[in-house]
Amino acid sequence: MKKEDKIAAIAELTIQFKQYNNIYISDSSGLTAAADNRLRRELHKSGVKMVIAKNTLIQKAMENSGRDFSALFGTLKGTSALMFSEDIKAPAKAIKAFRKKTEKPSLKGAWIDSDVFLGDASLEALINLKTKNELIGEIIGLLQSPAKNVISGLQSGGNKLAGIIKTLSERAS
Repeated sequence: MKKEDKIAAIAELTIQFKQYNNIYISDSSGLTAAADNRLRRELHKSGVKMVIAKNTLIQKAMENSGRDFSALFGTLKGTSALMFSEDIKAPAKAIKAFRKKTEKPSLKGAWIDSDVFLGDASLEALINLKTKNELIGEIIGLLQSPAKNVISGLQSGGNKLAGIIKTLSERAS
């Protein structure tokens, strides 16, 4: 690879590292060309961009991004495939679904909004992470619950009071 090509690759990767908040590093070595193409199609359906690059270029791009990716530098050994996504869970779900047919790709590490997950064992944790919208929905549900209980209590009390008044008025007649 020529020096100009390396500089261009580093610049392109740096843009990706600045743009995306969810970055996965996986090992897809040993996949056949057909399996690699299936994986790329699966990732593309999920809105995940996959890039394979040399580890030294990846590390230089990480350093140039202005973010602290130093915790992931140890994962840059062997073949490294980068997965960039707007969705926190999409790459993890795609990897898990693809691994029903084969052992690879394995997760080396992930950088999710500046939180670092290392190793293949963290794949399930990444799948179970709640998105921002899911957390907001849960908080709203929790905040609405006490208000609903108060309103329900007031409404049922009003019905009881109306029933008592009706009964008393019927007796008086």
